[in-house]
Amino acid sequence: MGLSGRPRSGLDVLARSGLLEVAIVLLTGTHCRTLDDKKRLTLPKKVREMLGEPTALYMAPGLDRCLWVHTEAELERLAARLDERPATDTEARLFRRLYFGQTELVELDKAGRILIPERLAQGAGLGHEVVLLGVRDHLEIWDAAHWEDYRALHEPRFDAVAQAAFETRGSQARV
Repeated sequence: MGLSGRPRSGLDVLARSGLLEVAIVLLTGTHCRTLDDKKRLTLPKKVREMLGEPTALYMAPGLDRCLWVHTEAELERLAARLDERPATDTEARLFRRLYFGQTELVELDKAGRILIPERLAQGAGLGHEVVLLGVRDHLEIWDAAHWEDYRALHEPRFDAVAQAAFETRGSQARV
């Protein structure tokens, strides 16, 4: 069974047994979207295809006042990384409680929409206009005005941030 309590597919079982190598999802792009009155977000067809046409996703509070959206496989990878930390690690324990305790399973309807739980929408300050970002292994949902402020503040530092992100213990990696 997966995290959702649903039976795993045959591919999931093969992948977990090491008999099949599954590609990690690579999510990219910026998509301006509008929430309807029920706080439903339509995922673009291109994004649904990148995700492998899921029937459900996991949504949780993210960093910098956005929402993170993961596939079950990516959420399990995140959980496995945290499982490498000892139960006595205060920060890891706190993150587990705050993150997984607020994570919601959200199902996609036939129109490719997900319902954003009110508690999560309020926590992220989501208005009517939102931005959906592909951030490698997960999606982020930002309030559109908050995203523009964040981007405007940090984009001028992109070169320096990129250099710092690729530095490895005293040496510089090539980008």
